[in-house]
Amino acid sequence: MTPFQRWHAAIGLAVVVLLCSAGFGASDASAYQASVEKWRQSYETELRSDTGWLTVSGLFWMHEGKNTFGSGPGNDIVLPFAVVPASAGYFDLHAGKTVVHINPGAPFMMRGKPVETAELPPDSKLDRMTLGDLTLFVHASGGRFGIRLKDKNSRLRKEFTGLKWYPVNEAYHFTAHFVPYTAPRETEIETTLGDHDKVTLAGYVSFTIAGQEHHLEAEKNDDGSLFIVFRDLTSKTETYQAARFIDTAVPKGGVVELDFNEAYNPPCAYNPYTTCPLPAPGNRLSLEIPAGEKRYHH
Repeated sequence: MTPFQRWHAAIGLAVVVLLCSAGFGASDASAYQASVEKWRQSYETELRSDTGWLTVSGLFWMHEGKNTFGSGPGNDIVLPFAVVPASAGYFDLHAGKTVVHINPGAPFMMRGKPVETAELPPDSKLDRMTLGDLTLFVHASGGRFGIRLKDKNSRLRKEFTGLKWYPVNEAYHFTAHFVPYTAPRETEIETTLGDHDKVTLAGYVSFTIAGQEHHLEAEKNDDGSLFIVFRDLTSKTETYQAARFIDTAVPKGGVVELDFNEAYNPPCAYNPYTTCPLPAPGNRLSLEIPAGEKRYHH
């Protein structure tokens, strides 16, 4: 399960189920629009929250061996916060395993208790160090390991100007088909930082626009729902150039609701300290999908 998939599960992204029938009326259309607007508001609320992506305010790549950290300028990882001691300790990285060693008197906590030394598995939700409004944990990208910093008082969070969306358009909501692969396919994808990560594709979603069928490959979350990374021609002008994301509900009987009105940007669209996947080659659509979230402008 990727960090993005864990994030989706943690915040409980809602997927709207539209009543698709010949009798779909004005009241249903109004209800559908209201439900999408409510989803968008909830999504932005989570983004702005104490645990949202806007709090990420640093990413420090480690080298093999001892990586010192603290507020002092002589450290490998400099954390310029008054609450951080000048020499706080060090991260010991060996063959992908990181162990933190805290200097005496540095008041870092883990799981609500003072910590002196501990292993920090990459991208763990539990094995994180906290100090006041700061959180530190190990992040993996490709073969690299770094320390990700989160700050509840980050500049990005304070200066965030809000999300921009296309108007809700029912034409970009589809009852699509999910075709699972006989066996999941592991593939290598590039990230926005040029690293390469492996993802497991469970199958593809098929939908039709203007009489032409299109496919998008999907990853499967632990609960059976789908996660799709895609790009379309609007990325040249109006949407985030790297990719956008879509979540779906669990497919039923080979059918799944695919709603581009709930397509949203990866955190890299707002935050330079995040790492995001680029679409698999088959998920780069040669048409415009003017629906969902637009490009963010500070």
